[in-house]
Amino acid sequence: MSLDTDALRVLADPLRARILELLADEALCTCHLVDATGARQTNISNHLRQLREAGLVEAEPAGRFTYYRLRADAVQRAADSLAALAERARHQTEARRPC
Repeated sequence: MSLDTDALRVLADPLRARILELLADEALCTCHLVDATGARQTNISNHLRQLREAGLVEAEPAGRFTYYRLRADAVQRAADSLAALAERARHQTEARRPC
């Protein structure tokens, strides 16, 4: 399993990480995320676009609003790739490539 560098890059931003934390509990619209984070609406929208493009969030239209939901399967894949990397390192004892 290889690292999902796109997902990890997106997860590395503190505001995007906070958005994901909020979406883990419930589906929220942009106005909720603005209230919860204090960030500007355009900033939240840009971060949501990046999260959608990385496949971590899905949009759900509801009348005039769009609700965003965390995709647990995508987050799990990113977590699994990191866990696999840690497992490889755990089993690497004294392996060393000669110079």
